[in-house]
Amino acid sequence: MRQIVILSGSPSEHSRSDRALDQLKEIAMDQGYNVQFFSVRDVSPEALFYTRFNDPEVVTIGDALRAADGVIIGSPVYKASYTGVFKALIDLLPEDILKGTPVLPIMVGGSSKHLLAIEFALKPLLATLKAELLQGVYILDTQIDKIKTPAIQDAVLMNRIQDQIKQLTIAIEKKCAYEAKDTIS
Repeated sequence: MRQIVILSGSPSEHSRSDRALDQLKEIAMDQGYNVQFFSVRDVSPEALFYTRFNDPEVVTIGDALRAADGVIIGSPVYKASYTGVFKALIDLLPEDILKGTPVLPIMVGGSSKHLLAIEFALKPLLATLKAELLQGVYILDTQIDKIKTPAIQDAVLMNRIQDQIKQLTIAIEKKCAYEAKDTIS
């Protein structure tokens, strides 16, 4: 079974970002993918602050990312960028951790003024990890309900998300077909 890893950059325990990522997790699972969900909250503050590259939680996340067929990475927008704690975690991962891996970037922000944060902040960061980046989706806070399920009920937004998940699954299948062909050769 193909593996998708979701990584949340939200330090908040009850975040809209995580609600959106949970919904993407359900969509991917409904399409037959095995999905693992990780959060920056899974890593101790000490490991992040003292740059403990060999911290067990960091190693677990790194191993899962390296083994993943596809990745979904999401972060709330803080000061027109991703969260600092997310960057601290990324700094602990190997530079090529996402090499050749299709990655769907997701950002959640309070205003459409930060729409380009996904293009000018998150995507360049993920590119340094050698990710194969998809277009991504920017979601407004107001489009995510903190109580209702599903959290995202806007039909237009859900169509965009479904399209991006489809693009991710196509990229995953291409990657896996290429790897299978490469091992046969």
